[in-house]
Amino acid sequence: MKIGLISDTHSYLDEQVFKYFDDCDEIWHAGDIGSMEVAIRLENFKPFRAVWGNIDGREIRLRYPEDQIFECSGMKIWITHIGGKPPAYSKGIKPRLKEIKPDIFICGHSHILRVMADEKMDRLLYLNPGAAGMHGFHKIRTLLRFEIEEGKIKNMQAIELGKRGQIST
Repeated sequence: MKIGLISDTHSYLDEQVFKYFDDCDEIWHAGDIGSMEVAIRLENFKPFRAVWGNIDGREIRLRYPEDQIFECSGMKIWITHIGGKPPAYSKGIKPRLKEIKPDIFICGHSHILRVMADEKMDRLLYLNPGAAGMHGFHKIRTLLRFEIEEGKIKNMQAIELGKRGQIST
């Protein structure tokens, strides 16, 4: 299963996303989608899983949950928008991690691309794809692309879309 992971689009969807995610089986969005137009374009492109983020309005919050917890190719996944980062998780996250026991914990919100293991949480893999949109303090817009096969993650790629504020041609 090949996954395209995106977050913090804030109503802007770079056309390069369709090129980079063309061979993905699913697209996962870690919140702050910003507009239904962005969500619908991604839904129409590939099977799509998303969570709402703190900037998302009522329409997005009604369509997508705050958390997605599911199995994918032998791994348990938890996606939420605000989760902090290892070991400084947001309030209430650590007890839920112990309860849910995901193999992969995915967050957005920070606008900082980060891939790291949390060895204190049973080898939990933490993923944050950074921000793909134009709003925020990030300098470079980013995505993640990876594969999950038989309970293992492989071929992790960090993708740069360009500078924030610079529209791709």
